[in-house]
Formats: sequence, C-alpha cells, structure tokens
Amino acid sequence: MPPAQKVLVTGGVRSGKSRHAERLLAGRADVSYVAPGPVPDRVADPEWAARVAAHQAGRPAGWRTVETVDVGAALAAATEHDPQAAVLVDCLGTWVTGVVDALGTWDQPLAAWRPRFEEHLDALLAAWRAHPGLLVAVTNEVGWGLVSEHRSGRIFTDLLGGVNQAVANECDDVVLVVAGRALHL
Repeated sequence: MPPAQKVLVTGGVRSGKSRHAERLLAGRADVSYVAPGPVPDRVADPEWAARVAAHQAGRPAGWRTVETVDVGAALAAATEHDPQAAVLVDCLGTWVTGVVDALGTWDQPLAAWRPRFEEHLDALLAAWRAHPGLLVAVTNEVGWGLVSEHRSGRIFTDLLGGVNQAVANECDDVVLVVAGRALHL
C-alpha cells in the first residue's frame, strides 16, 4: 500500500499530536510549516507566546514557517514553490479561531455568518485537494469534552467538529493521538 499523502492528526490538548505530525515529516527538508494561529503578544499573553516559541524551537532549521490564516493560499504557494513539497498545518483549531476573529462575528448569531465561514472552509478544502504533495494537518478533538457554558466555546466546538469531519473526508489516513500513542482510524 502506498504511503498516505493526506493525513489528519487529531487528539486532545497536550496529547502529543504535534510531535507525531512532525515525526511523519522527519528527514524531509522541503516542509512548509503553516501556523494559522494568532501571532503571540508576548506582553498580553506570555504563556501563549511561550507555547508558540517552544513549537518553533522544536522544528528543523530547514523547515519554512508560514504564519497565516489563509491556509488555502499557503498551500497554493507551497505547490508553486515545489509541487512535491510537504506541508504541515498546525493547527485547524487555531485556524477556526483566526477565521472567526477575522470575520468579527463571535457575538453575532451563528446562522447570520456561518455561510461566510463555510466559504473559508471551502477554499481550504479546495487547496487541500489540489495539493499534489504530502499534507499533514493537526487538529484538536473536540467531541469528548463537556458542552461549554460559554457561547463562544459552543460555537468553536460546533465549527471545529465540522471542519475536522470535512478535512478527514479528504484524507488518506486519520490518526488519533492519545497519551503520545497513535491510533490509525
């Protein structure tokens, strides 16, 4: 069986999913690391900045980092640079947050802006399908926790759950990481 070309790695917070995803690309020098999360504000949130810095320090020196919420454009750019280049997107949860932040809609009814969010998801999926090289995306598994008492948490869970299902449908392999152990689904 040929190796998977499109892989989704999911798991809980601090489960080892990013480390597992990076190991899937070990030894490759042609990796674009797409980080769709917010740029850390070292003053306002030093803990988030420290998390981002730790992720950056652990990457191989030759990997190219792209910080953008426009994952579709980053995938297209990687393809233009090298059609067989590998891309790691870490993570889809921060992508969801970034898109909703950019839409400025956290406090508005979901039904009013969900179609605009879906346009962003459709663009990501089209670029995902079109990329001919190895793609690995990391995401948070949101279906096992409690329903949030906060509206924004419920919206995030609903959106990311849908994103995870849509991306998984476009993958050759889906890996669940629990306590650092990988289970192929």
